[in-house]
Amino acid sequence: MHGVTPFLWFDSGAQQAAEFYASVIPETSWRIAVQGESAPVVVTCTIKGMEFAFLNGGPHYTKSPAFSICLRCDDQAEIDRLWEALLDGGSALYCGWLTDKFGVTWQVTPQIFFDLYDRGTPAQHDAIMKALGDMQKLEIAPIIAAFEAAAT
Repeated sequence: MHGVTPFLWFDSGAQQAAEFYASVIPETSWRIAVQGESAPVVVTCTIKGMEFAFLNGGPHYTKSPAFSICLRCDDQAEIDRLWEALLDGGSALYCGWLTDKFGVTWQVTPQIFFDLYDRGTPAQHDAIMKALGDMQKLEIAPIIAAFEAAAT
């Protein structure tokens, strides 16, 4: 099978990160793909159908928000739960972005944002983006309100 697998470099803790993600994100599983004395640990982590490889590669490289993983959430309760779980030990950024305790950056985003943006006008796009700019954790109600207000 061919495909694309994002490969994330960890100093250490690839397995711990995969275990944590599987404990908080539905439809997530992991397995050790490579482990040996002459090779670093590589963990395969499948998050909602997307496969990632996590490598314990040592301190040579660091992660940054230039690469993030977008989690599309169905409702505010899911946003709240995932935001709090992933933020534990990490740091909040802006517009639904956070960096977790493993240095991985996430966008915890409601699916309705994408749905509204797809069918909206340029004025509604601007209104939604302005609403997002005022938030750290995303809230669905203000996004919908901004979309509807810009429709008039």
